[in-house]
Amino acid sequence: MRLIKALFALLFIAFGVLFGALNRQAVRIELGFTGVDGTVGTALLLAVLAGAVLAGIVLTAGVIWPLRLQLKRSAPVPEAPAPERHD
Repeated sequence: MRLIKALFALLFIAFGVLFGALNRQAVRIELGFTGVDGTVGTALLLAVLAGAVLAGIVLTAGVIWPLRLQLKRSAPVPEAPAPERHD
């Protein structure tokens, strides 16, 4: 399974490098307060990466945390065993 994951990671890295190499046109991205010079390929790859990170944050905040809180509330609290008395 690790080998398959590693091969997929290498495939996507190769795809990203190829995509960036084929899209070498210069572009300036204005962010309102500053501008960034780069290539079209780089800009698109960074936009996809930013979208994936934002989607992960939204998924975590909107789904994962509420489900974890619900699971904690519904899980029974384990009772501590009573201490043994030796008289």
